[in-house]
Amino acid sequence: MNLFITGTDTEVGKTLVTCALLHAIRARGETAVGLKPVASGSRPTPDGLRNEDGEALLAASSPGPAYAAINPLAFEPAIAPHIAAEEAGEALTVARLLQGITPGPVADWRLVEGVGGWRVPLSGRETMEDLALALDYPVILVVALRLGCINHALLTADRIAQVGLPLASWVATEPDP
Repeated sequence: MNLFITGTDTEVGKTLVTCALLHAIRARGETAVGLKPVASGSRPTPDGLRNEDGEALLAASSPGPAYAAINPLAFEPAIAPHIAAEEAGEALTVARLLQGITPGPVADWRLVEGVGGWRVPLSGRETMEDLALALDYPVILVVALRLGCINHALLTADRIAQVGLPLASWVATEPDP
């Protein structure tokens, strides 16, 4: 089974929800891997750039592949990924992200976590929505409970339905207690 995890915004708890799902699936005796095809806000390590979300997904995944299989494109600046990629002289496209996802780790479940919200740009023409459409996975929508969240949730859910992807579920989080 495959799922695409998106949010109404950045910092809404997508990684928290993805890791919780990975742990629940593994508790049932199934293998599950979380993937973050692109991330910005990564830090340099002796093994290359590492992102906090990617590391959390790796820790929650079983079998535990190499970090590069979880997060193949990591950028250092904590800015929008399309801008970080441009500054690094790299093209960020759906085709490029699919190269890191489709041959990825084999597991009973593969949960692909998006970045930011549903329509975050990847380039001048493509967005995270285009990646979700290319994957054609059911979508889990993460909504942070804060002022304005109902509007954001309804707009995002409407768009997911409009493009023809199934909204498998939505999860409310409380990132700002």
